[in-house]
Amino acid sequence: MPVEELRESEMMSHLLDSLDRGEDIGHYGRLTFAMVARHFMSDDEIIQHLKKDPDCDDEKARGLVQQVEARGYNPPRRERILEWMREQNFPICESATEGESCNVYKSLNFPKEVYDKISGYYEKGRK
Repeated sequence: MPVEELRESEMMSHLLDSLDRGEDIGHYGRLTFAMVARHFMSDDEIIQHLKKDPDCDDEKARGLVQQVEARGYNPPRRERILEWMREQNFPICESATEGESCNVYKSLNFPKEVYDKISGYYEKGRK
């Protein structure tokens, strides 16, 4: 039940609901969705959700999923999501002013590899 798992995150629930309503969640909303959802859904499931966005056809959705996979993007940090929200009209996270809102790492459990990759990145930065 990947969708139910994603709904543990207020932000991801907001994105899913917005897509279900056929709203344009913006480039960064789609990117955020793909970066997080790839750890919970198959590529085809992600593409089906993204295609509900009127500005995202099959080709665009597949391209985005392939880009996220090829580059091995980790889910974005809260600070990055807040930066991206300033770049578009759609609010990726509805309650961005509240403490830990927009922080998918607080509400979702990702595979161990995600946390290992993040730890490795921060350890490189300290050297």
